[in-house]
Amino acid sequence: MSRIGRMPIAIPAGVTVEVAENNKVTVKGPKGTLERVMVPEMEIKVDGAVATVSRPNDLKRMKSLHGLTRTLLNNMIVGVTDGYEKVLEINGVGYRAAKQGKKLTLSLGYSHPVEMEDPEGIETVLEGQNKITVKGIDKEKVGQYAAEIRDKRRPEPYKGKGIKYADETIRRKVGKTGKK
Repeated sequence: MSRIGRMPIAIPAGVTVEVAENNKVTVKGPKGTLERVMVPEMEIKVDGAVATVSRPNDLKRMKSLHGLTRTLLNNMIVGVTDGYEKVLEINGVGYRAAKQGKKLTLSLGYSHPVEMEDPEGIETVLEGQNKITVKGIDKEKVGQYAAEIRDKRRPEPYKGKGIKYADETIRRKVGKTGKK
């Protein structure tokens, strides 16, 4: 029994949810509009300020898609009302970030600065030179872009240098000890 799939989704005021043919869901809210084509087998009903997702049968695939469809729809509603953000921290001597327009320039100890262009619908905000906040309404895109920034220099376990998520803990290792 999908406990998550059965839960109703509350639609806040100012948000409209429309379901077209082939389960194309459009969610409009104060922060913008999101569209996504859901699995056609799932039945999405919107009545008033509540949306529900139901499955046609109890096959294993349908059970797994039930919770997924409900979560994706909920993420879209949260995205257009509050938005999503991920905070990244840059640790290391000489490691810093700079922003010009939509271009994020990272100095990460390479022979060249790493330049990244903000994707459509995603915004990066710098706090100081070593804190990057990735903001947007699409949870998937925010997480993906944050992961791409982190991949430019992952944190290493000896000194903890690199780009890490603000809530991430790096498991530290003890370095080499000298001969006596």
